[in-house]
Amino acid sequence: MFSKFFGSRRQEERVYSAPAGSRVYAVGDIHGRVDLLNRIHGLISADIRTVQPARAVVVYVGDYIDRGDSSRDVIELLLAGPLEGAEAVHLLGNHEAFMLSFLDDPSVGEPWLKNGGDSTVYSYGVGAPHVSDRRQRHQMMRDDLREKLPQAHLDFLRALKRYHVEGDYAFVHAGIRPGVTLDEQVDDDVLWIRGEFLEDKSDHGKCIVHGHTITDDIDVRPNRIGIDTGAYYSGTLSCLVLDGESRTVLQT
Repeated sequence: MFSKFFGSRRQEERVYSAPAGSRVYAVGDIHGRVDLLNRIHGLISADIRTVQPARAVVVYVGDYIDRGDSSRDVIELLLAGPLEGAEAVHLLGNHEAFMLSFLDDPSVGEPWLKNGGDSTVYSYGVGAPHVSDRRQRHQMMRDDLREKLPQAHLDFLRALKRYHVEGDYAFVHAGIRPGVTLDEQVDDDVLWIRGEFLEDKSDHGKCIVHGHTITDDIDVRPNRIGIDTGAYYSGTLSCLVLDGESRTVLQT
């Protein structure tokens, strides 16, 4: 489905623009739904063929894994390379950070597995050992995941960016700490922040495009745009399309 934003900006609102000649596609939180990722890729590819922009870039805002059943397949698809005619930028989400932490320290297994990490380990063929000691079970699962995780997947996770800028737009996973410049943001904020950022109405210098916080549809505010539409349970994976001053949406 392709839909445009309805209504116009209020006259007093700041106007943001993507770089001249560039068409930017920002994809929301995927959470193990490779079926939806394939569908949104099809919509993006069709749009690129129709519009034929001088430059196309697809920015993925993180949370590729957990909750859905196909985390391994999502990473594999992203590793297959950018869509034809486009560049690809992959940002770090809090769930990828969780997985990396677990690989280093199995003591974080309890919160990660309870937040959808169980689906990820199962997708890599890792089961839950039948041992009564929880710490031992998490240690065994971590060791098994280390063995079964392809090196290319680990390299991909470790290389994920914290933020990306295109013209007047900045892309992060969760948001930013208001009043702090992009290059001074800390991981706890760009990966996890909610209230302080979501409720803030100040001009951040860039329009912040983010995921992490689920809304029923694309959430457009004067200083930010939320694009996480809960794909893993709603079936709606959203992609914000930015071209000059225009904003449109692709959705599964």
